[in-house]
Amino acid sequence: MKKIIALFIVLSLTIFSGLGAIADQVERSFASEYISDGMTENFENAENSMPTSATVENLSVSATSAILIEVSTGKVLFEKDADQKRSPASITKIMTLLLAMEAISNGTMKLTDKVTASLHASSMGGSQIWLKENETMSVDDILKAIAVASANDASVALGEHISGSEEAFVAKMNARAKELSMNNTHFVNCCGLDVEDHYSTARDIAIMSAELLKHDLIRKYSTIWMDSLRNGETELVNTNKLVRFYEGSTGLKTGTTDKAGYCVSASAKKGNTELVAVVLDGETSDKRFADAKVLLNYGFANFTITTPDLSDVILEPIKVVKGYESLVEAVLEEPSPILVSKGSQDEIEIKITLAESVNAPVSAGQILGKITYLSMGEVVGESRILAKNSVELLTFWKALKKMFFSIL
Repeated sequence: MKKIIALFIVLSLTIFSGLGAIADQVERSFASEYISDGMTENFENAENSMPTSATVENLSVSATSAILIEVSTGKVLFEKDADQKRSPASITKIMTLLLAMEAISNGTMKLTDKVTASLHASSMGGSQIWLKENETMSVDDILKAIAVASANDASVALGEHISGSEEAFVAKMNARAKELSMNNTHFVNCCGLDVEDHYSTARDIAIMSAELLKHDLIRKYSTIWMDSLRNGETELVNTNKLVRFYEGSTGLKTGTTDKAGYCVSASAKKGNTELVAVVLDGETSDKRFADAKVLLNYGFANFTITTPDLSDVILEPIKVVKGYESLVEAVLEEPSPILVSKGSQDEIEIKITLAESVNAPVSAGQILGKITYLSMGEVVGESRILAKNSVELLTFWKALKKMFFSIL
C-alpha cells in the first residue's frame, strides 16, 4: 500500500510539473498576440475608426470650423478645422447643463430644488430672464431658461447653486472637460460671455454634446420651441430654429457673440441614429443653421446605426491549463451598436479571435477573445468574448483531492 501511495505522489508531481511547462508556453504564445490590456486598447481604438468609404470631399460648409459625429459611437463623419480654438459663446452652457444633469442623476440635486439668484447672477448681461437678487426659481424652470432662452443669469445662478460660487463651478467644468479628453477647451465662466482665455473647439463641443445627450432628461428642455416662466409672465422662445424646422431635432444649443460669430451645436435623431453637427463662427444666423442642416442631412442620408446579429455564433469551451476544471465556457458580450454606411447593414462580416487555451486561475468575466465587425473590409466595431465562470488554480493538494474522489 505504501509503495502505491509513493508511486501516486511521484506521478502527480510529474504531471503537475508538466502542466506548468505547458502553461508557460501557452501563456507566452497567447500574450504575444493577445493580452487583455492590449485588447482593451484595440477595442477603444476600433470604436473611433471609420471606413474609408465615409470620407467626405465635396461637402460644403461655409462656417470657419465644423464637425459632424454620431452620438453613440463618437465616430467623426465630417470635420473642417475641428481643432481650431475659438470662442464658444453660449455653447459653453452645454457643459453647464451636463454638470446639472449629472447632479440630478447622482441625487445631489432635484428638479424641485429652489435656486436663489445672487447679486452676481442677476448682474449678467446678454441673454437673460431678468432674475432679481434673492429671487427664487425651481431647478426645473432654471434649466428651461438655460436650454430654451440661453439665459446667462440663470446659468450663473445654477452654477452657484451646485458649487457655491461661479468660480468653483467653472473649476468643476474644466475638470469635467479634462475627464472627457476635451484637450483644447478652457472655461472662464459658465455662460459663455466673451472673456480672455475662454475657448473651445468644434471637436470638444461635439464630445460634450454627445455626453449631455446620454441624459434623456435634457431632451425635455432642449426640444421646447416656446414656453414661459413666472406663471406666463416671461415668454421663452428657443434660440435654436432647428427645433421647430428640422425633423427629428433633439436640440441642442446656439451661441452668438461678436468674437464667436454665429454658432450652433445641433443634434437630431432618426431611428436609432443620433447625430451632432457643431458649427462655429458662421457668417450669419441663417448660414449656421444651413450648415448644420447640410451636415445632418448628409449624415442621415449616408449612415445608419445597427446592432450585429450574433444569434448564429457558437463558441466552443476554452481549455484551462493548470485549472481545477479543464474547460471554461466562453460567452459573448452584448454587442454595442455600430455605425455603417446605409445599405451595408446586412453585409457585416464577423471575425472571431479566440484563445485556444488560458491559464488558471480564470475569473468570471475575464477576456478570452473578441469579435471584430467589418463593413466593406474596414473595422467598424468590436465585442469581447468573456469567461462565463471562474476556474481555480489546480494546486497539488487540490489535484490529489480531485483524483481521490474520482476513484471512489
